[in-house]
Amino acid sequence: MSEEQAVQKPNTSLSTPTVYRAEPVKPWSTQLEDLLAQAAALGARHGIEADAFMQGAWAAFIDARPGLREQLEEMHLKTQLDELRKQGRLGEA
Repeated sequence: MSEEQAVQKPNTSLSTPTVYRAEPVKPWSTQLEDLLAQAAALGARHGIEADAFMQGAWAAFIDARPGLREQLEEMHLKTQLDELRKQGRLGEA
């Protein structure tokens, strides 16, 4: 049985049955591009500045990935400590 036959509308009259086809699922990258374009268009319509839009997008991205904020903060702290050690302003333990 083909996919088209499996999803036919029940034939309640003598007319030709209607066949429903599922929308093809877009790749996640295309879905993301579409959503970002919609968000950008909405922001532009309401006069949102580019910096504010980018900050909001970054905050939403960080919030969507548990643990990422802490990981980034830890990496930043390690970089700062390494720089202080190179400058001789912090001893090594």
